[in-house]
Amino acid sequence: MGSGGLTPGRSSGEKTTPGLDARTLALVRIATATATGDEAKLRERMIAARAAEVPAGWVEELLLQSFLNVGYPLALVAFGVWREVAGPPKETGEPIAHPEWGRWTERGVKACAEIYGRTYHKLMVNLRALHPAIEPLVVVDAYGKILSRPGLDTKRRELCTLAAIAMLRADRQLHAHLRGALNTGSTREEVDAVLAVVEPDLDPVRALRVWELWADVRQRNL
Repeated sequence: MGSGGLTPGRSSGEKTTPGLDARTLALVRIATATATGDEAKLRERMIAARAAEVPAGWVEELLLQSFLNVGYPLALVAFGVWREVAGPPKETGEPIAHPEWGRWTERGVKACAEIYGRTYHKLMVNLRALHPAIEPLVVVDAYGKILSRPGLDTKRRELCTLAAIAMLRADRQLHAHLRGALNTGSTREEVDAVLAVVEPDLDPVRALRVWELWADVRQRNL
């Protein structure tokens, strides 16, 4: 799955924010709201995404990957609000309940290598050290089965992952996905724009920490 650009296919007159097109901005805002579990905010941002002509399939894929980023309880809340806004699912994308372990493994290795770059092998060693089951859960189930699904490009997926994780107190993972956004083709200006979207939903201390981590990635050219 290629990284893809953020501007092709925009509708005529589509509004943008510096660094992000309107449809990507709408997705990032949904990702951020999903991490809070705020149903009113989710509904408002999902309605705005539909007004911005964000394809329903993109939102479906974002919410599926939210199971990985923020956990089942919050992802289920977000899906419930989305069903109220969008109605029953029409195009559900690639099936998950089928034996594709080999293909998922191959896709997962490729996706992890793209996102984590030169730190990929170190990551695998660290995962195995935590527990032997974690490596296949990350590589096969997360990156192979979910994050490599067709329907949403890698670049937007990673920006949405970045937005969701910025809401959490998981600094190592945030640092990794700040690098991952750059590794999958985002510019520094696009990452700046995502963090600017996330910041109003953070308390001041957390917001400062997020910007500090981003400054470290930028300064070290990671």
